[in-house]
Amino acid sequence: MKLFAQHRCLTRFQAVFLTLILLLVGGYSVAQVPDNLMVDGIPAFAPQLKADVSRYLEFRSAAVQDWHPTERLLLISTRFADSMQLHVVRFPGGDRQQITFLPEPVAGGSFQPKQGKYIVFLQDQGGGEFYQIYRYDLADGRIYRLTDGKSRNMGIRWAESGGLIAYTSTRRNGKDNDIYVMDPADPKSDHLVQQVEGGGWTADDWSRDESKLLLREYISINESYIHLLDLKTGRKELVTPKESVKVAYANARFSKDGRSIYFTCDKGSEFQRLCRMELASRKLTILSGQLPWDVDHFELSKDGRTIAFISNEEGVGVLHLLNTTNDREIPVPKLPLGIVSGLQWHENGHDLAFNLTSAKSPLDVYSLNLKSGKVERWTESEIGGLNAKAFVEPEVVRLKSFDGTAISGFLFRPDPKRFPGKRPVIVSIHGGPEGQSRPQFQARFNYFLSELGAAVLYPNVRGSSGYGKTFLTLDNGFKREDTLKDIESFLNWIPGQPQLDGERIAVMGGSYGGYMVLACMTHFSDRLRCGVDVVGISNWLTFLKNTQDYRRDLRRAEYGDERKEKMRAFLEKISPIANVARIKKPLLIVQGRNDPRVPYTESEQMVKALRDQGGTAWYLMAKDEGHGFAKKKNNDFQFVATILFLKEFLLK
Repeated sequence: MKLFAQHRCLTRFQAVFLTLILLLVGGYSVAQVPDNLMVDGIPAFAPQLKADVSRYLEFRSAAVQDWHPTERLLLISTRFADSMQLHVVRFPGGDRQQITFLPEPVAGGSFQPKQGKYIVFLQDQGGGEFYQIYRYDLADGRIYRLTDGKSRNMGIRWAESGGLIAYTSTRRNGKDNDIYVMDPADPKSDHLVQQVEGGGWTADDWSRDESKLLLREYISINESYIHLLDLKTGRKELVTPKESVKVAYANARFSKDGRSIYFTCDKGSEFQRLCRMELASRKLTILSGQLPWDVDHFELSKDGRTIAFISNEEGVGVLHLLNTTNDREIPVPKLPLGIVSGLQWHENGHDLAFNLTSAKSPLDVYSLNLKSGKVERWTESEIGGLNAKAFVEPEVVRLKSFDGTAISGFLFRPDPKRFPGKRPVIVSIHGGPEGQSRPQFQARFNYFLSELGAAVLYPNVRGSSGYGKTFLTLDNGFKREDTLKDIESFLNWIPGQPQLDGERIAVMGGSYGGYMVLACMTHFSDRLRCGVDVVGISNWLTFLKNTQDYRRDLRRAEYGDERKEKMRAFLEKISPIANVARIKKPLLIVQGRNDPRVPYTESEQMVKALRDQGGTAWYLMAKDEGHGFAKKKNNDFQFVATILFLKEFLLK
């Protein structure tokens, strides 16, 4: 500023030129740093580094959203510019025709049933997750916002006729997920149909005559209930009883005749099973009892004759088909190797679309025709010109933790011919905490394997989903730090592996995984080289105070209620910021300014605490992002900064 003050007679061209020189001398060029990124303490990286990484930044993926009701074409989401947008694909292998061109990512969409005159979709601003409902008219491409622009609106569920949607909104008080109904063609028809308490409510399905709704009340991952709402009387009836042993119910659907409902539940079992309940008698029939795995998701065909469901078999998503007339499984034609997700039935009752990914292939869209048995690939996403055959397949790692509990994870090793000897290890910890690491496409992380020669280990510690409901509860409340003992078991295992370097280990993770990174750095700083924390929790008390109102009680069910004296003292004691003096190694901290889940203050207070004690903290904050970076330009910068960080503190 003083320099400019001394040269007020500079021409505009000279001033711009001088500004560019100052930026370049300071480290970054204008082109390197997106406008909305705040870069603090991160040294400049050479243009050559970005060039070396560039191929790994061009991975693309595609996810199915819906079938057109009268034509055989698919609505998908994919990215061609900076964010995920809606596209139409008219036949298998066809071009992706982009139909939304918005600055913010589009969070899925669906055609109006029966006629398909318009699409309804969700979108937020800047990653804040206050989603609004929009209508896209196919006739002229115009987009109309249907909700108030302020509240959080979620869970769109269409009535079969295509005239109404049910959804949840926090507009009444910013906290409770009340149930609303609207005709998207007439936004003035929008009205509240059920006032509820809690942020875990969803509208799962409509009855065929559109007189009733199935509502799901989520308390925690181990406890939820299904209610039947009569739209004429407003009466809400609990369908699944409250029992002494908590049961989790999910994904409720009416049968075609309306006499029964389908759902998944873990009643009497460690795992989520596909079930049918007769509404009149409340008789429960288990339909997937032979599977010792969770049923993650299912969808009933439009004609009611077939259920497609996905079992989670140690992280692999396997497709199954069930005939509803005799409750017998239908053989599934051979699919490409990978993880199945995102089931969508066509109105014709025999075309099923789904997503599929594997270690060697990004997420892409496929379909299965039940009549012909033909499997077709609708999209083939780009992988930056790299050779997919060179991508690494994972191996399963199984261990016993400190108390004998069985834990496991997935290990991706770099090619030993290219990278002989002991290799550094990146331990990547999932969020949730009820998430699960799965053997899926590594996308940008392939750079760690193929260019840095680092192994990547994905642990599934206690509290992860997919391994039974008891395993899910082993980290609740006062047992929170037992997850760190699980991580310690992996840290003890690594040095004994001839191809892994126990002296060079980094941890990284996002959200709850970010908390785990910070906690690991306080417990195992002497065994770790560095850590990468993305939107992580640094102080349990400030997190629970500042997270959005609609989330707070849901998080208390998992982490503990800080309003109780003993729990408050425990959460304060285990908070990473209370133990920051133990952190002796560098951290890269990444945060979105608009994060509604883990507020940006969690990262900023951690950066300050680390620097106050003389520690090394690189800080990257995006003003236009929320719970993680969704825009490509921001994500690219984050990844290159991560590589620079790992080269400096892990590989040297």
